[in-house]
Amino acid sequence: MILYIIRHAWAAPYDESTGLDDALRPLTSEGRERFARMVQTLIARGFSPQIIASSPLVRCRQTAEVVAEEVQGKPEVVLRDELAPGSDLAAILKWTFKQAPREEIAWVGHMPDVSYLAGALIGETGGGIDFGKGAVAAIRFDDLPQLGQGELRWLVTAKMLGC
Repeated sequence: MILYIIRHAWAAPYDESTGLDDALRPLTSEGRERFARMVQTLIARGFSPQIIASSPLVRCRQTAEVVAEEVQGKPEVVLRDELAPGSDLAAILKWTFKQAPREEIAWVGHMPDVSYLAGALIGETGGGIDFGKGAVAAIRFDDLPQLGQGELRWLVTAKMLGC
């Protein structure tokens, strides 16, 4: 199985003075366009999640929707509280197990959570992996995802891909 871990794309900055709830911050139009270019580049290299789990916060949901709009087959986006800030790794793994026999699944979440999720899956205890906005990591498992059993195949940012 390949598990893609995605940090949400570029969102409007949080500003307490606006009174806008942080959970409602949308992607910027530039962020959405840049991430779409990145996803198109990844698709040309084999990126093809069959289902996408997303934090319910607007910026993650919109990031997941960009993936779903671009990937052939238009994979379903499923909102999962387990990927909200303070992610629950055990619970999102349990949900992921139920998605078998799908071979490619994506999770869309927040920093620093995506950093720790990816680290735990590849066996990095106590540390994390730096995810820029819109970054995507591919972690391969021989079977279903298990803590410490994943192999980080790649991690890319828009800048690395020239997007």
